[in-house]
Amino acid sequence: MDKGKLFVVATPIGNLGDIAFRAIETLKQCSIIACEDRRVSANLLKKFTIEAKLIPYHEQNELFQVTFLLGQLLEGKNIAVICDAGTPTISDPGFRIVRECKKNDIDVIPIPGPNAAITALSASGLPTNRFLFLGFPGHKESERVKILEQYKHFEATLIFYESCYRVEKFLNNIFNIYGPDRIVSVSKELTKIHETILTASVVEILKRIKNLTIKGEFVVLIASQNYIL
Repeated sequence: MDKGKLFVVATPIGNLGDIAFRAIETLKQCSIIACEDRRVSANLLKKFTIEAKLIPYHEQNELFQVTFLLGQLLEGKNIAVICDAGTPTISDPGFRIVRECKKNDIDVIPIPGPNAAITALSASGLPTNRFLFLGFPGHKESERVKILEQYKHFEATLIFYESCYRVEKFLNNIFNIYGPDRIVSVSKELTKIHETILTASVVEILKRIKNLTIKGEFVVLIASQNYIL
C-alpha cells in the first residue's frame, strides 16, 4: 500500500482573500485536515466549499494526535495540517507530525502562503537582509529579559510574536534593556481592516501604542543597535 502525503498548508492571517489557489485545491483533495481550532477552520472551509474531515490538533493534544495521524498516513490517506492563521510549525502546532513523517519516509509537501513575521518585516522599514525569528519571548518577565539580554548586540533584525496582554510590558523591557532610542516596529491585525504598523524609537512607540485598541497578536521587530531610521 502506498503511503499518504502530509501537506503543510498556510492559511490567511486575517484577510481570507490571501489564501493561495493551490492551498484551496490541496485542502479539497485531503481526507483529513488537522487544525488548531475547528471553529476557526470551519469558517475557512465553508468559505471555499471544502468538505474534508476536521480534527483538532493543538498544543494540548498534539502528542496523542500524532499517533493517529501517522497511522492514517501509513494507510495511504493524504492529510493537511493547518493552523488558525499563517504557516503551521512556525510558533504553531505541526512540528511533531512533520518530524514523524521524516522518520517514516512519508512525503511532506509545503503549500506556502501567509506568514505574520515575514509580512510585518516586509512593511517595517527595518533591514531585511539579515533577520532572526525568535517566536514568543516568554510569559514571565525574567524570560523576556533573558532573551533580550542574549541578543542585545546581535547584528540583525529581531522578530518576536507577542500577545495583546504582554506587548506593552515587552516594549518596556526593550526600553529598559536597549534604551529609548532603539528602533522597533510593531504590527497588529495584519491584513485586516484595522491593520496598524508603527515604526519608530521604542520610546515613541510606547507613547503611540496607548492610543491603539490592544487586541489580537502582535509582531514586534527590533532593529540592530546601529540602525538609524
